[in-house]
Amino acid sequence: MPELTFRPLTAGRWNDLAALFGDRGACAGCWCMWWRLPRAQFERQKGPANKRALHKIVDSGRIPGILAYAGKQPVAWCAIEPRECYPRLGRGRVLKKVDEQPVWSVVCLFVARPFRNRSVSAAIVSAAVEHARRRGARVIEAYPVDSKTRRADMSVYTGLASTFRELGFTEVARRSPTRRIMRLALR
Repeated sequence: MPELTFRPLTAGRWNDLAALFGDRGACAGCWCMWWRLPRAQFERQKGPANKRALHKIVDSGRIPGILAYAGKQPVAWCAIEPRECYPRLGRGRVLKKVDEQPVWSVVCLFVARPFRNRSVSAAIVSAAVEHARRRGARVIEAYPVDSKTRRADMSVYTGLASTFRELGFTEVARRSPTRRIMRLALR
């Protein structure tokens, strides 16, 4: 694996995220807005409108996640913020709150194709955990998919359970055969 550095997504790094996500916005115009918007609104604004919406979040001074760089090249993204920033998590039975603990959520991972299958996901999640810890997080939550079967790259945007287990996350709830809620308590 190449040596990576990690930086929070700030307004000054917006062009790096745009370059990483490309014209398709990482996946079909998502621009990491899936968990932030009601489904109908998300569908209406796929593509450029989602890009503008995420850009507005970044321009407001919020840090919605971190970027990984190999040298000066942005190679990966991890979205991590307090769970309240992702209202769709609570709209369904599968990912509803486990309890009332304040948690930070890892909801999206995107790794540039040439860097996939090289442990970049684990490295950026680890860096994201440290980013959240420095901002006061005490519990990190993730919603990975099962890693027992081969999946299309776009269907593992929340990460693989094996990656999170490797980093010390444990399963705290499973309300679906394919989706689990995993947590890491920080000290």
